[in-house]
Amino acid sequence: MTWLGVPWLASLAIAIFCWVFITLWGAVLVALWSGGFYLLAGKLQKTYRIPLLVHRIVIGIALWCALETLWSAGPLYWNPLSFTQSPHNLAILQLNQLSGPQTVVAAILAVNGLIAEALIRVEKISDRHRALLILLPIVVVLSLHGIGWQLYNQPLETPSAAALKIGIIQGNIPNTIKLYETGIRRALANYTNGYETLVKQEVDAVLTPEGALPIFESDLWQTSLITAIETHKIPVWVGTFGERSPGYTNSLLTITGAGYVSRYDKVNLVPLGEYIPLQQWLGGLISRLSPLEAQQLAGSPTQQFQTPLGLAIVGICYDSAFPEHFRRQTALGAEFILTASNNAHYSPAMPAQHHALDVMRAIESDRWAVRATNTGYSGIVDPRGRTRWLSGLNTYEVHASTIYRRQTKTLYVQWGDWLTNPLVGFSDRQLFSEILKRPLS
Repeated sequence: MTWLGVPWLASLAIAIFCWVFITLWGAVLVALWSGGFYLLAGKLQKTYRIPLLVHRIVIGIALWCALETLWSAGPLYWNPLSFTQSPHNLAILQLNQLSGPQTVVAAILAVNGLIAEALIRVEKISDRHRALLILLPIVVVLSLHGIGWQLYNQPLETPSAAALKIGIIQGNIPNTIKLYETGIRRALANYTNGYETLVKQEVDAVLTPEGALPIFESDLWQTSLITAIETHKIPVWVGTFGERSPGYTNSLLTITGAGYVSRYDKVNLVPLGEYIPLQQWLGGLISRLSPLEAQQLAGSPTQQFQTPLGLAIVGICYDSAFPEHFRRQTALGAEFILTASNNAHYSPAMPAQHHALDVMRAIESDRWAVRATNTGYSGIVDPRGRTRWLSGLNTYEVHASTIYRRQTKTLYVQWGDWLTNPLVGFSDRQLFSEILKRPLS
């Protein structure tokens, strides 16, 4: 954090604190699941009948899905267990269309649960049941991938009337200079020149990254980029800082030749990085550690982003970790996804993870996704999760691709995570019925 003016020692202290806290936060999820499973399913552990095996697995799946759902409602949520399959196992990720990320989470837990039960019981059951236990996870894996493969191979409609040619500018402004005069000058040059290049390619609109121009909205109108937009009339989605009392927002503005059209304010802010949790208690401590003014304000979760090209689903950086954020906008009729991120202050693994999250959001929403980042990876993802274009890392790039507006609604978009509740209800009913049949011993 030294690039933000934080002293080296304070920066190290903040980084260590965040690393330890987030690690422990994740460990709590595993500990709660382990303890809960032990308490709930322990009564069934001495029986080896196949139906009770299924009950134990359902209890494990339901408990994990319920805990992940609770985790996703908090501010420190990065990815579900299903994230382990993105972006490479696109067949299984198609199941996210059914009930969101928890669908693949349930599939992963079912397969691993069957394998675990087979290992536990292999010496204690008959040959017939042993063969069944060995075959079950194989059958489940093949069946789930078969369903996913069918969904993956559904043809994508690409009517010309729905086509949009979108330009992306990856400005590649290092964070070490991004907020200072040198970085702002370079950003204005890179984004203005990139815009001029894309205009010649006859794009319909241009997307820039999160904080592409790290200045306040009121200062934006005297810049070279605005002059170019007024000249060429091609809309631009500009990442900048919006002004809102008593602080500011991390925003994406729609700007056309006629001026400002719409604004999206980032909803899911990063704790400590963009705001101070428990401000009344921790604010003084953080202020002593860092000279940063943590005054960033979150946008309304109900906002909609109307553009000259139609209603868009928008996520800025950390928003991509929250599937419900994208589901809500899709359910309201948004036709394509725009995400803007910085990612410059992380190792190469993080931009790859961020891209993988947007792959999942595209599949769940059944929408084309356009990703613009500061230093990579920018990209184009189709509704099946296929990456149609991916930028380099730490490179300045200008790219144009055609996407298509869509108005479909997956089961997940219509009904949300409908799978977790019946799993929990089924596991509770089966568990209590079994406990009532047996004395506690």
